Amino acid sequence: MVDYHAANQSYQYGPSSAGNGAGGGGSMGDYMAQEDDWDRDLLLDPAWEKQQRKTFTAWCNSHLRKAGTQIENIDEDFRDGLKLMLLLEVISGERLPKPERGKMRVHKINNVNKALDFIASKGVKLVSIGAEEIVDGNAKMTLGMIWTIILRFAIQDISVEETSAKEGLLLWCQRKTAPYKNVNVQNFHISWKDGLAFNALIHRHRPELIEYDKLRKDDPVTNLNNAFEVAEKYLDIPKMLDAEDIVGTLRPDEKAIMTYVSCFYHAFSGAQKAETAANRICKVLAVNQENEHLMEDYEKLASDLLEWIRRTIPWLEDRVPQKTIQEMQQKLEDFRDYRRVHKPPKVQEKCQLEINFNTLQTKLRLSNRPAFMPSEGKMVSDINNGWQHLEQAEKGYEEWLLNEIRRLERLDHLAEKFRQKASIHEAWTDGKEAMLKHRDYETATLSDIKALIRKHEAFESDLAAHQDRVEQIAAIAQELKYVRAQDTPITWLPPQPAQTATHQLSLPGLIALCLARSELDYYDSHNVNTRCQKICDQWDALGSLTHSRREALEKTEKQLEAIDQLHLEYAKRAAPFNNWMESAMEDLQDMFIVHTIEEIEGLISAHDQFKSTLPDADREREAILAIHKEAQRIAESNHIKLSGSNPYTTVTPQIINSKWEKVQQLVPKRDHALLEEQSKQQSNEHLRRQFASQANVVGPWIQTKMEEIGRISIEMNGTLEDQLSHLKQYERSIVDYKPNLDLLEQQHQLIQEALIFDNKHTNYTMEHIRVGWEQLLTTIARTINEVENQILTRDAKGISQEQMQEFRASFNHFDKDHGGALGPEEFKACLISLGYDVENDRQGEAEFNRIMSLVDPNHSGLVTFQAFIDFMSRETTDTDTADQVIASFKVLAGDKNFITAEELRRELPPDQAEYCIARMAPYQGPDAVPGALDYKSFSTALYGESDL
Repeated sequence: MVDYHAANQSYQYGPSSAGNGAGGGGSMGDYMAQEDDWDRDLLLDPAWEKQQRKTFTAWCNSHLRKAGTQIENIDEDFRDGLKLMLLLEVISGERLPKPERGKMRVHKINNVNKALDFIASKGVKLVSIGAEEIVDGNAKMTLGMIWTIILRFAIQDISVEETSAKEGLLLWCQRKTAPYKNVNVQNFHISWKDGLAFNALIHRHRPELIEYDKLRKDDPVTNLNNAFEVAEKYLDIPKMLDAEDIVGTLRPDEKAIMTYVSCFYHAFSGAQKAETAANRICKVLAVNQENEHLMEDYEKLASDLLEWIRRTIPWLEDRVPQKTIQEMQQKLEDFRDYRRVHKPPKVQEKCQLEINFNTLQTKLRLSNRPAFMPSEGKMVSDINNGWQHLEQAEKGYEEWLLNEIRRLERLDHLAEKFRQKASIHEAWTDGKEAMLKHRDYETATLSDIKALIRKHEAFESDLAAHQDRVEQIAAIAQELKYVRAQDTPITWLPPQPAQTATHQLSLPGLIALCLARSELDYYDSHNVNTRCQKICDQWDALGSLTHSRREALEKTEKQLEAIDQLHLEYAKRAAPFNNWMESAMEDLQDMFIVHTIEEIEGLISAHDQFKSTLPDADREREAILAIHKEAQRIAESNHIKLSGSNPYTTVTPQIINSKWEKVQQLVPKRDHALLEEQSKQQSNEHLRRQFASQANVVGPWIQTKMEEIGRISIEMNGTLEDQLSHLKQYERSIVDYKPNLDLLEQQHQLIQEALIFDNKHTNYTMEHIRVGWEQLLTTIARTINEVENQILTRDAKGISQEQMQEFRASFNHFDKDHGGALGPEEFKACLISLGYDVENDRQGEAEFNRIMSLVDPNHSGLVTFQAFIDFMSRETTDTDTADQVIASFKVLAGDKNFITAEELRRELPPDQAEYCIARMAPYQGPDAVPGALDYKSFSTALYGESDL
């Protein structure tokens, strides 16, 4: 600092801040350097000099009269330094060094130097202004010195929304006069010439003093005098300007206007402080009210969603099977209706719930409020757990439905097949027991006995041939609960030698086959088992009777003659051929069920193989008929009288021909049925390929979009608004893709209606597509929400777009794996690049640990971009604190330690005043009065430092 006591010392005219002084941020120095350098030529302008003399003199006297004195001539009365030192003591409230009372020039210079030293001690650097010029009565230097004092003590401390000095005073004037017509304050000279701005300032704060609507813009002198007189009379602001001087000057003196306007600012500063305090409280209370509404909305939405999940899961876990396919298909249709209609809105509610929760937490962080902790059991994790349980139950329910439909379908098919085969077998066995019990051999001739023996051998051959059918009946009864491969038609085989009784099934063997699985899952299993038991009992009886009859016939066989070999040969060949035809007719009429094109092609191949045996069978038929014709020819040629029928068999040529014609008729019908089923399976294959074609497009599309969203969330470019717009366009493009998913759902429904259970053409199931689609919608919504939260952070903290981009660029640079989070070492490198001293010494490690506790309070080892932005915003901006809110309430309460309900209702909007009254506790201090409220504990509770 310059030594002001040095000989011939001089001060440059015009103050500047030596640092960040009380005016804040060096604004006074900037203002003086850029706009207010003292213009020596303009100072010589008589009009301006006259205005400044009058204004500065009135301003000085407004303060000196507090000490019981005044000045008459500004450049003469300050020459001895006494009144100058007195003026500085009055306006600063501080004591200056004791003045020298001598009359000599050196005494005057010393007094002025003491005044100039005091000004310099307030952070104002004076150059080119020396004590000698003031003592010599230099008008230019004296006016400059007074302007310096006015700037420092009357204007510099003016602050409006982070602007100060001239800019702050101008902004204050613009705010206060904005509602008034014909007033447009842009500067401190010509904007005030018509006098309306002065009257508007007074009317804004004291409307009862000015009738503003009666003022005319074309009468500036009247307007100015009216404002000056009212200010002097009611506001204690001395008249510092002459209306005629202002009107008569092309450009009124800016410093004179500023000096006079600053008096209005200070006169109304008390009201300004109350308004600022009320605005701060309103802002804090509005944030708190909004957050409480969001918390209530979250609790209600979470309760509703959890209640829906609680009601739905028992329904999905209900596994009570139905007896018919129709009942199970109705259950499947109800499940599809749940998937299409009931679940999608809940998916959106769940997504919106997560978005609301994240938005609420972001707003709480931005307003320095404690994090929101939902009620027990309503955390986002609780909802996710419930949702996961729901989807698991959903998947299990669908699999159970499809398996039950398959099982019932197979059971119906097996039951029908069992009934058909049982009916054929029962028809064949009808009368067989009576035949075997007949004792005709006791009175028969030898030839008759031989005939009976041959007939019995043929019957045994037929009985052995029917053994396969009985085994099939027992196997079907056994399989009614278990699905097996589709039976193939039985092809005709040449006749085999007659089987003995040892090849027949015994009663215990058949009962063991039928009852090996007594706990059938088929609803009519009791009747099936009963019928199977009856068939087994009858079959055992037939075996026993056949064995007994053979023994009786063989006992008398030695006494009988040989029977006609041709009839016997006919019987032996006709019986198995007849059985083959019956089996062929049975197989040709047999029901079949297939699920794939390969299965139906297998049946067609087996049927073609069967048809290839028909020529051999026809030749066998002709050979059998030839035997019968040969027997008749020999009998006729030898004059043998036949009984009219073959004694060894009941199978006549007419029966063989009739059944052969029936087989010939059934073959084309079987061809037609197989071709129809082949067409159906081809249609099913088309449905499979159609679904697979769409699914193989939609599935990779969803995977690609998920990967693109991941890259977008990391490599975002442009402003946050541009990013948000881009993401919303991206979201719309995803939503526009929904018709492709709907088309796939339609195709999937056609597949399920066709009972198609597998698809080898694609690895994607409808469940995979649905889950992927829901994850895609949730991911894009979460990414949009993150950008919106970044915008909230930027706007709330005053972060510029360039700062936000710099933060994003720094974060992405060190996010090497593009995972959206930084590890501790990556985060440390990022901080170092931003200028933080967190190197590996003890102090740097301590600072780094402090920062990590802020950005990673849960000690997860990862720092997200949102946490990084929150930290940087706290480092670069200022936010409301509990102390600031307490100070604001103290202003409204008139410096008391408590506030009353009446004061709150007078200063705050009605809803916010009632909000405070309902939540403030009674004041318990020693100076309490009835109705006193404790605003300190209320303010502290707003920021989570104690409970309301």
